Amino acid sequence: MISGHLLHGLLLDVNFWELAKSSGVVPLTVMGVLVMFSLNSLTIIFAKLAALRRARNGNLRFLRAFRKATRLDAVAAAIEQFRAAPLATVFDFGYSEVARQMTERGRINNVVALERTLQLGMSEEISRLERNMNWLATTATVSPFIGLFGTVWGIIDAFQQLGLSGATSMRVVGPGIAVALETTALGLLAAIPAAIFYNLLGHRIKEIGARMEDFSLEFLNLTERNIEG
Repeated sequence: MISGHLLHGLLLDVNFWELAKSSGVVPLTVMGVLVMFSLNSLTIIFAKLAALRRARNGNLRFLRAFRKATRLDAVAAAIEQFRAAPLATVFDFGYSEVARQMTERGRINNVVALERTLQLGMSEEISRLERNMNWLATTATVSPFIGLFGTVWGIIDAFQQLGLSGATSMRVVGPGIAVALETTALGLLAAIPAAIFYNLLGHRIKEIGARMEDFSLEFLNLTERNIEG
């Protein structure tokens, strides 16, 4: 059984960067894949956080302008100011259907078609906000298994070296096992942030989706007031 003092000494002697440089092809490939997963996930996380912040702030600005307006064409005239707002896209879809019906028939006579058009606008915005989210889910699911594969491979290789050397000291296999465990650590390092932010960002996207559902009702109400007026 390995004593605590020996393990502590091994950890002090281990330079993980040196271990990585001296690793075989398979461990290095595993590490490279995990680093790629981690960097891509972090890029997506920061980009999504910024995009959702812009979307939320844009929605607030657009809603203030929309609720002050008394006519749809007044909102449409100022829509370019709110391109960061998902609600502006939903409005665009709805207004295009209103304009089409008014041009063809002089009035809104197909509310169902208008509702479906608003739904299409919501679906488009949700799809845009969810873009690359599947990468976070994949990273959270797959990275620990990739790291585990590297660990198993490294331990097998370490014990093969132990058998070939004929030595029984842990100092012979210690560096190899350390490399093997390093891949597990990298796998978890990639997976944990991806899992956390996949859930966090997904919740924020659902909130924006709910806000768009509410806005579609407000749009229909304003359309009805315009018709009655």
